Order: sequence, then C-alpha cells, then structure tokens
Amino acid sequence: MSSRGNFTKGQTWGALKKAWRGYKIAKVQGDNAKMKEYATKIRTLQGELGVKQASFPELGL
Repeated sequence: MSSRGNFTKGQTWGALKKAWRGYKIAKVQGDNAKMKEYATKIRTLQGELGVKQASFPELGL
C-alpha cells in the first residue's frame, strides 16, 4: 500500500531525505522561512511513515 496517495513508502523516504538536506542547507544559510517550510514537511512525512516526529524548538515546532 502507498502512504501518500500515489507515492510508495520508498518515495516518501526519499522525499524525507531531500527535505532534511534542504533544511540543513537553509540552516547554514540562516534562512528561517525555508527552515520552517522544510521542518513542517519533515514532520508531515515522518507522520505518514509512522516514525517519531523530529522537534524543531528553535522554530516552535
């Protein structure tokens, strides 16, 4: 079964990996808006995969 509409679990894991990469880049660049965007995406994907959701206290998440 797929976890996100037409996406497989593998694709969702891939998206999560990319979101983490984007978050780390945004953090290095000091781009809080992008950090929050990626953090929200990370938490959503983790929820869909049924894994523990990361917390981002510096972003209020």
